[in-house]
Amino acid sequence: MPFLLLVLGLALWVLAHIFKRIAPGARARMGEKGKGAVAIALFASLVLIVLGYRGMDFIIVWSPPAFMFHINNTLMLIAVWLFAASGTGAWPATKIRHPQLTAVKTWAVAHLLVNGDLASVILFGGLLGWAVLEVVLINRAEPDWTPPEPKPGAVLKAVVGTVVVFASIALVHWLLGRWPFPV
Repeated sequence: MPFLLLVLGLALWVLAHIFKRIAPGARARMGEKGKGAVAIALFASLVLIVLGYRGMDFIIVWSPPAFMFHINNTLMLIAVWLFAASGTGAWPATKIRHPQLTAVKTWAVAHLLVNGDLASVILFGGLLGWAVLEVVLINRAEPDWTPPEPKPGAVLKAVVGTVVVFASIALVHWLLGRWPFPV
């Protein structure tokens, strides 16, 4: 049952995100109300994902070596920076088209490197696949892209945001019983 919840949650997550790309007419007819429906679908997907992931038996697919924690933490710092840069207009958000989706892909790869259990492979592999699909669909629907101009003070904001969010992520992992740093 947890496996099914996880897979259904991932499927709902993907469908809610790509709905406007695969059915633009239907999404447009929904108007502003469609945003609420998508938000509800995304919330439901997260509930299903959490219940499925936490409920699955720990089945080892592979055993990551200890040094992967260093690579994971470096990639996580990069992922948080990419996301912060996209919100502030700092580099590389002015150079790459999809900094948030690149952050998700980096986050997913980082987690696949240190989590070798089946639930993690399904979750992080599924979200990696979604982020790749989303980039392809966006690029196909909107082939032209103009890089945004750098914003004043963006780098400082991104640095502060990265430090705060990275520390918060580490704290949440610790509170959930998963110390994210090598011991």
